[in-house]
Amino acid sequence: MNKYLVFGALIVGCLCRVNAQSSLEFLKMKHDFGEMEEERGSVDYGFQFINNSLEAITIEHVEAECGCTTPGWTEEAVLPGDTGVVHASYDPFNRPGKFEKKLTVFYKDPLGNDQKVSLTIEGMVNPKPKTIEEELPVAIGNLRLKYRSLNVGKITTEKEITKAYEVYNSGSDTLVWLPKETNCPSHIDLLFLPKQLPPHSLGSIVLTYDPEKRDDLGFVNDQVTIATNEQEDNIKELNVIATITEYFPEMTEKELDRAPKLVFDKTQYDYGQVKAGDQVAVNFTLTNNGKEKLLIRKIKPNCGCTVTYLKSNKIRPGDSVELEVVFDTTGRKGRQYKTVTVFSNDPTASAQMLTLKAQVIE
Repeated sequence: MNKYLVFGALIVGCLCRVNAQSSLEFLKMKHDFGEMEEERGSVDYGFQFINNSLEAITIEHVEAECGCTTPGWTEEAVLPGDTGVVHASYDPFNRPGKFEKKLTVFYKDPLGNDQKVSLTIEGMVNPKPKTIEEELPVAIGNLRLKYRSLNVGKITTEKEITKAYEVYNSGSDTLVWLPKETNCPSHIDLLFLPKQLPPHSLGSIVLTYDPEKRDDLGFVNDQVTIATNEQEDNIKELNVIATITEYFPEMTEKELDRAPKLVFDKTQYDYGQVKAGDQVAVNFTLTNNGKEKLLIRKIKPNCGCTVTYLKSNKIRPGDSVELEVVFDTTGRKGRQYKTVTVFSNDPTASAQMLTLKAQVIE
């Protein structure tokens, strides 16, 4: 064999051996902190490594996946055969639950090539117990609640629903509920339990909501007032909010096949550029693709600036009607997004939304 080829092969072999030994060897690539308490403060773990190469190696930098993890490392050169450490400090404050975070270690091998190693920390943070003030941040007089609005959530017209909302008496006197001075609309009933709430004690407001009496669909908002025996802030105004949809009993495939079906020719429209103060209109075509009469129960724009006109709220199978939507740009400017929700007796899609866009210019 040509002596130059032999010499070249020996050089390449030596370089390959050097390169194979150029990486840092970490004794552990992943660490599990296990369970920890949020309030205990930061935890730290040091990933130890050995320089297995024939040259000194310096870690250039370490990048953490997020600001919750603070890295640290041996900054001086690590000689061949010596050890170093990469620290990972994790702050669990305001981060309850399971976590898994990565750190990337950057360095150059003896040949000057860029190298990187990925390390992982993980664990489970147990949330710190919340104070009453944190759990129930809204204070009206001595009564504390989680929110000023009592949210019933998404309900149907099938039946009334009852929900309880936790309250707390932060005062030094017993809080007495005055039912005769409490004011609610007819579809809402409120009960204070217990009727006499001792100082620094938990109780609840029990709300019963009758959607059939409310006789509305979509998002609805009502105001109620609660009266107590306090000298100040004894009348407490709260909002009761709910999103109501029509109830449909379970139907067979045959019944669904015969049911009314609402279809639109389009579900969104862009008016484009319009001048402030102008009123612009667009027509949507509503078609009944079912086999029974379609009834439009209600049409609700999300803004008073939008008005709708429907020629008929009853659509026979195969027929169509026009829905005109007029957007009044008075007092508006810039990009506008409006919605109109159409409620019908289509059991598969009883609430369908139309979207309107416009760019209002002066």
